[in-house]
Amino acid sequence: MKKLIILILSSILFFPALADEGMWIPILIERYNFDDMKAKGFKLSAEDIYSINQASMKDAIVIFGGGCTGELISDQGLLITNHHCGYGQIQQHSSLENDYLTNGFWAMSQKDELANPGLKVTFLISMSEVTDAVLEGVNDNMSEQERYSIIKKNIDKIKKASVEGSHYEARVEQFYNNNQYFLFINEIFTDVRLVGAPPSAIGKFGGDTDNWMWPRHTGDFALFRIYCDKDGKPAPYSEDNVPYKPKKFFPISTKGYKQGDFTMVFGYPGTTTEYLPSSAVEQVMNETDPSRIMIRKKKLDIINAAMNSDPLIRIQYSAKAASIANGWKKWIGEINGLKRLDAVNVKKQYEQDFMNWVNADSERTKKYKYILSQYKTIYENLSPYNLAMIYINEAGFGSDAVLLALRMRSLEGVVGKSAESIEVLKKDAQTRADNHFKNYNEETDKKMFAEMLKLYYENIPQEFHPNYFAQLDKIKVKTGNKYEAIAEHCYKTSIFGNQEKFNNFLNSFSEKSYKTLMKDPIYLLMKDYVDIYINKVDAEFSRYSTQLDSLDRIYMKAQIEHQDDKVLFPDANFTLRITYGKIDSYYPADGVKYNYFTTLEGIMEKDNPEVYDYDVPQKLRDLYEAKDYGRYADADGSLHICFTASNHTTGGNSGSPVINGNGELIGINFDRNWEGTMSDIMYDPEMCRNISIDIRYALFIIDKYAGATHLLKEMDIR
Repeated sequence: MKKLIILILSSILFFPALADEGMWIPILIERYNFDDMKAKGFKLSAEDIYSINQASMKDAIVIFGGGCTGELISDQGLLITNHHCGYGQIQQHSSLENDYLTNGFWAMSQKDELANPGLKVTFLISMSEVTDAVLEGVNDNMSEQERYSIIKKNIDKIKKASVEGSHYEARVEQFYNNNQYFLFINEIFTDVRLVGAPPSAIGKFGGDTDNWMWPRHTGDFALFRIYCDKDGKPAPYSEDNVPYKPKKFFPISTKGYKQGDFTMVFGYPGTTTEYLPSSAVEQVMNETDPSRIMIRKKKLDIINAAMNSDPLIRIQYSAKAASIANGWKKWIGEINGLKRLDAVNVKKQYEQDFMNWVNADSERTKKYKYILSQYKTIYENLSPYNLAMIYINEAGFGSDAVLLALRMRSLEGVVGKSAESIEVLKKDAQTRADNHFKNYNEETDKKMFAEMLKLYYENIPQEFHPNYFAQLDKIKVKTGNKYEAIAEHCYKTSIFGNQEKFNNFLNSFSEKSYKTLMKDPIYLLMKDYVDIYINKVDAEFSRYSTQLDSLDRIYMKAQIEHQDDKVLFPDANFTLRITYGKIDSYYPADGVKYNYFTTLEGIMEKDNPEVYDYDVPQKLRDLYEAKDYGRYADADGSLHICFTASNHTTGGNSGSPVINGNGELIGINFDRNWEGTMSDIMYDPEMCRNISIDIRYALFIIDKYAGATHLLKEMDIR
């Protein structure tokens, strides 16, 4: 069976791609996409994209942090990514005295660049298929548990052998729902310094209001620099480290683009699920997304009100708000898009055709006859556990005080510890607490705690309620509602809702402190949530997920057989991928056409000093009035800000380079249009567009706005 799967997967690679859909494996691009790419305007070779024999584009691309993409733009390790990808680092360096979120930051020399402990970038050294080695010893007669155990042992062996004696790290990832496997060899750098970031009024212009929307006017970029030791190897932060000399960096084009021009996005798309059955799509549309949207809307109402009331709270909660709002708005668009496409019925129509194909052959009938009915049963059984997991994660752990308690569970281990061990626990806890309280406001969190408690109480069956709810129910309501009274009691008596109380607890921390934890209401509530999660929810969720994993593998193989006249690209799994398409406009509604680019005029039209997200910096207004665009103006005389194209992207592609047919950087991908967010599940070539900042706008901000002209001298600007 293993050889049959590989034969099937290999055979489909020679069919041309359809539309601009797909996230393609770079080492296979020459085999099944390259002719199509050339026909659409790509002028370089496949070796220029990916090569292990010479420097290629893949050597200029990194995983930035843990969930974004970045790319090198100079021979001195200068890296560009999205402002929102570096937002956490910018926030950590910000204070009321040095508010880099509001005012921006620009290092005018390398010695002024700011270190970012914990931030890393990851280069891909090589990738190779290892399906045979991973599936060695696997057969169709074994249980899923046996299969998993053998595969895990094989993967561990492959990873160990592939990097033994080197400083590289190895990663093996599945493709086509565990029908194919690739080995990735990576090099990780941990000294990554902040070089430049525009103020949020540029880098986050439009804020959550414009997030996922088009037209867009956001200067969503930030600059970092990779440092290494004197031999060019990764090294921890040191003043002796030197800028990294990359094998490859992207040249930058100021020529611009026009409708229909070729574009390629090269980066790390996170997760797509294009091959789900209809029963899974129904659960997403009717249960998963609506629940998460409702909970996050409540969170945003509380946080936004607090941020609007106090500049310090705005700094403290800006990254949290952005993270919460990002998913909230995306899921709203996803539901709307799936409804517009009639996705469930489209899936059901495909499934009917699939079953007709299955029933036309006795061997296929034996293997696949019950697969869709099995899916339906599993998703029905999974539903209560899916909902409980959403509420535990989003509401149960939805307040910062409960999250802090969760992060301090190691303090329970104080019993029987030596004095030295207790000091280690204290030091670690203090570091985490200091980071936590830096971005914390007690009154805001108390309101969040009350609201999240209410949602959990009223929307989740009692079988998933924490035992500690019985104790909380005894609290007398003097003012406000029941949940506000509970919150008042908890924050008055707990050490986790107040920095002074928690620090006092740590200062006197000893073996006897275990008793304090076991009386703390927020800590006990957290422990109950964890217990429910582990023993009632995750156990069943994992059981059904294992069954789904098995069905997904079989169903994917069947779909490949069924559609043997098409290319089926593997779902995104945060591995390096190529997606390509063209600069393109779109029609979001009847009678409405959106142009494929925006200009500085649009920023000025939105300018509103009374609204934080639309308060244009005075210097940008002045540059606009003077029309001082320099060499960054388009041929039409305007300064382009953002553009849309038909590249198939998703989360993780944030910060990815947008490349023209000559291999030059023309933009930085940062978003998708709201009408196309369902592309993680179902792609629509007429509606799905990726949104990018025009690289000329980034250069304009670096040069004309910030005056950081020394950075431009590092770049290859054409």
